[in-house]
Parts: sequence; C-alpha cells; structure tokens
Amino acid sequence: MKIAYFGSEASNTHIVALQTFENEELISKATILDCFKAVDNGEIDKAVVPLENSIEGTVSTTLDFLYEFDGIKIEAEAVMPITHHLMIHPENTEIEKIYSHPQALAQCYHFLDKEYKEVVKQEFGSTAAAAKRVAENPEKKYAAIANLYAAKFYHLKVLHSNIQDFEQNHTKFIVISKKDKSLKLSKNKVAEKTSLILTMPEDHAGGLHQVLSVFAWRKMNLTKIESRTLKTGLGNYFFFINVDGNWESVLYKNAIEELESIDVRVKFLGHYEEYLLES
Repeated sequence: MKIAYFGSEASNTHIVALQTFENEELISKATILDCFKAVDNGEIDKAVVPLENSIEGTVSTTLDFLYEFDGIKIEAEAVMPITHHLMIHPENTEIEKIYSHPQALAQCYHFLDKEYKEVVKQEFGSTAAAAKRVAENPEKKYAAIANLYAAKFYHLKVLHSNIQDFEQNHTKFIVISKKDKSLKLSKNKVAEKTSLILTMPEDHAGGLHQVLSVFAWRKMNLTKIESRTLKTGLGNYFFFINVDGNWESVLYKNAIEELESIDVRVKFLGHYEEYLLES
C-alpha cells in the first residue's frame, strides 16, 4: 500500500506512520490538504495526519477537511507522547537562532525564556524541517527543537532533552482513507469510538440542547464536542463529536435517524479504535 503522511522525514507524523505501517511505502506530503487530496483522488491508499495536541488543542485544518471531503473516513486513531529536544550541528557550540514549528516553540516557552531569552526564535514548517535546516548549515550557529528520531536521522547533537513545559504532552493522529472500516493494529488499544460531524439546519434557541438530548437519553457518552465555523457567515457552525464505546446497539443507529428527523445533517466518519504508540 501507499501511505501518505503530513510533513517531512523524521517528523512526528512520519514516526507514527513508521510504527503504524511498518512494511508499506510511505510518502511525504507538504500539507494536510495534500494528504486529503491524495486520498480523495486515489493516489494513495491511506494517510496519517495530526488531529489534536493535549496542550495546543485541535488541529483546525484537519477538522475542516474532514467536513469538506466527502467519502473520507477515519480508520484508526494513534496517540503518541511528544518530547522536544534542543539540538545543534556537532561542529557548533554557540546558538544565535532556534528553529522549530510554532507549536513546538510554544510548548517549550518557559524553557526558552529561561535559558535562551535573547536568542532569536524562528518559526518553521515542521520540527523535522527545522532539524534539516540545522544539518544543512553547519557553518551557521543554528539550533532546532525536534524529536530524538530527527536528531539521529540528521546526525545532530542534543544539547538539552525533554525541554517541553508539560510532561503530559500527547498528540492524536488519525489514519484516513475512503474505506468504511476500522483498521486493526498490533498496538496497545486504549479505546474505541465513533466520530460524527453534525450540521444544524439553522441557529435557534435550544437547538444544540435538542441535539445533545438525542445522545443523553440513550446514555451515549460524548468524549469530545467541538464547533468549527462553516465559513458562510458569523454564527454558522458544524460540530465534530466523538461517541465513546462500540456502535453496535440499535439505539445508536436510531440516534442518527432521530437527528436527521430534526433536519440535522449527519456525516458518519467511522467507528474505529484508538492506540497508544511509543515516542
């Protein structure tokens, strides 16, 4: 199979793809949109993209594309602990500029403020690309914040390890495809869930309460509900919802029928399992 992943080699998404699809052809894509397009047009079989970070929150572009692209489903979710490390070229000893992805810089804010307050911080497309920049410019006093795999991949020297401000830093990644089935992995399964996108017919008093009551009386546990603008005007949203547990009960399937009966448009993104990976 051909598996796309967002970012360059040695990025966190690449590491997830390596652990999830050990014997498949992996193809780097520059943007999350490129991953969705490649799945949609059949260029690749599946893609791995980030969905949510425990510190910085949801990756809004991923939610938007799950809404926009018809026929694309979620096959699995992988959670990986995220660690950040400050690295330089082995030939250098000084740092004048630190490169990394904006989220990585934000997640290491207190460390950088304490240890490298006067050093220029430069946002970069990804942590792996930042590490590559350092590796390709040995004559420059550059440093990068990236993962350990990137340090090994680009032969960089780690100056400081685990510099993230919060230890409980995890990112959720999803495997997307055009197949309506769950992907089974030989990894540590931690949960199973169903994802839905709900679009309200119009904004009216009690509308969201009416939708949530469909799940409440059936005792369906919602582990996530998030709104995103429809980009059609202020106050127009769609809702991304995760329902905990299996999706076998007749009550659960009837929930969609009840939602549609009150003119809520329901997009079923799939029932799938969540796995915990190694960093």
